[in-house]
Amino acid sequence: MKLLKTALLGSAAAAIMASTALAQAREVKYYADFDPAPLAAFEAVIADFEAANPDIDIVLQNFDHEGYKTSIRNFLSADSPDLANWYAGNRMAPFVNAGQFQDVSDVWTDNNLGETLASAKGSMTIDGKQWGVPYTYYQWGIYYNKDAYKQVGVEVPTTWAEFIDNCAKFKEAGIDCVTTGTKALWPGAGIFDYMNLRTNGYDFHMELTAGKVAWTDERVKNTFAEWAKLVEPGYLTANHAALDWQDAAALLVQGKAANYVMGNFAVAVFKDGGMTNDTLGFMVFPEITAGIPRGEEAPTDTIHIPAGAKNVEDAKTFLAYIATADVQTKLNEALGQLPVNNQSKVGDDPFLQAGFEMLSTADGGIAQFFDRDAPAEMAKIGMEGFQEFMVKPGNVDQILDRLEKARQRIYK
Repeated sequence: MKLLKTALLGSAAAAIMASTALAQAREVKYYADFDPAPLAAFEAVIADFEAANPDIDIVLQNFDHEGYKTSIRNFLSADSPDLANWYAGNRMAPFVNAGQFQDVSDVWTDNNLGETLASAKGSMTIDGKQWGVPYTYYQWGIYYNKDAYKQVGVEVPTTWAEFIDNCAKFKEAGIDCVTTGTKALWPGAGIFDYMNLRTNGYDFHMELTAGKVAWTDERVKNTFAEWAKLVEPGYLTANHAALDWQDAAALLVQGKAANYVMGNFAVAVFKDGGMTNDTLGFMVFPEITAGIPRGEEAPTDTIHIPAGAKNVEDAKTFLAYIATADVQTKLNEALGQLPVNNQSKVGDDPFLQAGFEMLSTADGGIAQFFDRDAPAEMAKIGMEGFQEFMVKPGNVDQILDRLEKARQRIYK
């Protein structure tokens, strides 16, 4: 009985010690809006982090996407967590400008993130400071039908002039040079973003979407003039305004279209339609204005420290951990997307490999997509204008005048 009593006392002491240790664990409140697969991936990463940092307890509260958009505006002003998910570029700017996100430039400096996360540094920087850490993105670019290229006998272009020359040959063969489906508007924004990035560069594109440049500016007109080289000769799928993006994907699959400006999420749809790595190709959007640093389109998910965070030190430790190559490799294997850290690894999927190479070497900055980089109202009016231009390019002056009036009203 004495032995049993000692054992019981020992168990009680161990329980007390464990309870005390738990009480001493430093809590980091983390608010996010993950879908099921990303949530599972992050829970695994958090478990690894806590194993390596037993004194820190990451308490994750997950919201649905739409609820989070409303909630973040409330909790940043009231009951702030220590970490919060959001997005890069102009989507984070309102919170930075309102003083609701903290400057985490020291995390970047202390962990050499300016080198390892170089492609996303511009989209995380406002006033020369970094305001969060990116952990995943996915590329946009041009997906093409290799069989269509072989049929017509043209090479994959590297310049816009070569691309347009190819378009003439595709049209002669009865093939749409570029397909898209703009019924839902947003696919047209992807084309506009690349046209403007390649004509005027990333910095100008960001100024335009931030409302700092007039839509009637000559440089914007130059973007539409280049775009017109695709639209006016009829190189675009004629009834795109009535098509969903999946309908346009079917045209690429069937060889009725040669090229599609789209995000990497479309690869699954192409392959479900019967395309293989032997028939589906990916290219970087070709150069338009020579010498402009190459900006790319890659919506980027990020983590930030709110201004009202109570445990900033441990939150920064977690940010530094999320930024590491191994962690980003593990996360993005589960997400099926791309790590931002250029020292990370990607699997053997050729489209992820191509996207990783393209984004890791982008020297002009990473745009977030028009409806993330511009305010919601401006994005809608802009995308309506892009769709109209692709149907009636002769309306370009009226479209730009309309967008300029909207800019003056929306960005007050």
